[in-house]
Amino acid sequence: MFPETARHKSELEAYLGPARIQDSVPLAPFTTFGIGGPADLFFIATTTRELVQVLNLSRELAVPTFLLGRGANLLVGDGGFRGLVIKNEVRGIRFLDANRVRADGGAEVFPHLVQATVERGLGGLHHFVGIPSTVGGALWQNLHFLSPAPERERTVFIEEVVESAEILSEEGEEKKVGKAYFEFGYDYSVLHDRDDVVLSVTFSLEKAPLEELKRIMQENLFWRRERHPDLRRLPSAGSIFKKVEGEGAGRLIDQCGLKGQAHGNAQIFEKHANIIVNLGGATAADVVTLMNLAQDTVQREFGLTLEPEITLLGDF
Repeated sequence: MFPETARHKSELEAYLGPARIQDSVPLAPFTTFGIGGPADLFFIATTTRELVQVLNLSRELAVPTFLLGRGANLLVGDGGFRGLVIKNEVRGIRFLDANRVRADGGAEVFPHLVQATVERGLGGLHHFVGIPSTVGGALWQNLHFLSPAPERERTVFIEEVVESAEILSEEGEEKKVGKAYFEFGYDYSVLHDRDDVVLSVTFSLEKAPLEELKRIMQENLFWRRERHPDLRRLPSAGSIFKKVEGEGAGRLIDQCGLKGQAHGNAQIFEKHANIIVNLGGATAADVVTLMNLAQDTVQREFGLTLEPEITLLGDF
């Protein structure tokens, strides 16, 4: 154990109690990519009080910290993370009235929140069926999905059903904020630029016929299965690069003839060129090599710069 790691562990446990902080925990099993080295320190928060306590404590002690939800849209370096990873397992879901539901930041959008709301005949979150994300992660990236049916073909954003949220601000204050606070954009919220943490979100939904909700969910699942890998067989982190000048990164990479290109045990997915899959035992270095290949080729062929949409964490 690094001397700095040992010091941070000792300081944290002085407040949180012994055996609460684990050390040298591999992060690969906690990500949808199945890739990544160990976190020096690892803590699982199961209540909001615990989560707030450890976040404020890590800030006070200046411990490098990363909050982990579902582990999607994330690539952890092979060298791991020199600091504290907090796994958010605060997952409560509470219905406030006939149309509103409050979900903790660690609650999974799918399957738990989608199923709970659809069972009550509430529409709005059903569009996000099949997408791996916690509620906090969904707000961080303004989770979205291109609805495929011709009569409603448009991009649906999570912001459309957000009413308010409870956050722990970067100043350490617990407070309630409205939707406007997040300054939502495409793949963006103010959380990209502020060290705030979503503790819970209240969603305002609309009543809809159960059969209609189920039909839309099946259509969306079919659309995803045709274009996205099955994470059980081919782990991935979702879309790797952002749109550039309104052009989808996958289309640009495809036009460069890079679909199916492999390095080590990673491969540019044959059905969707903006996704890289783990064929089994892929390393972060394998993925980064393919990312660099895509960026260099698109720059050479089109003069456009691809920027990562995923978060790269730790030592590469």
